[in-house]
Amino acid sequence: MKKIFILNTGGTFNKIYNPLNGKLEVAKNNEAIKNILKYQNNLNYDIKAIISKDSLDINDDDRSLMLKEIQDSDCKKIIIVHGTDTIDKTAIFLEERIKNKIIVLTGAMVPFSIRQIEATSNFSIAVGFLFSNHKKGIYISMQGMVELHHKVFKNRKIGVFQKFN
Repeated sequence: MKKIFILNTGGTFNKIYNPLNGKLEVAKNNEAIKNILKYQNNLNYDIKAIISKDSLDINDDDRSLMLKEIQDSDCKKIIIVHGTDTIDKTAIFLEERIKNKIIVLTGAMVPFSIRQIEATSNFSIAVGFLFSNHKKGIYISMQGMVELHHKVFKNRKIGVFQKFN
């Protein structure tokens, strides 16, 4: 079985409640993803946590770090766990620089630590897509769909990801 590379950059997906300050903070580990992966026994993967930021704080220096990690990986199939607010900007950045891999960006609108179903679903759909799709490109997996990144958007008025008409 071919290996996938999971790059964890933070986002709401990874947020946990800090009882000392009463805030949700982006965890600097892979615990949320590892909790999902323990049910995916037939998956061969490498996982790495970098950046650990809310996506509103991700900048092009962070995207360059993601790019380097992707380019340094031998894996052709990659999942990036990313915050939903700037997932589209990162997708565009990567599309301009990577042509030889299948990359699926995913995240969650609600932290895994609060409600596991959305993060688990988005991540698991991304995994399934990677193994059923062989067309290179940059995709987004959110709320039951996986599409090329330029075909979906976050509808901030109603709080869901939708496909462009």
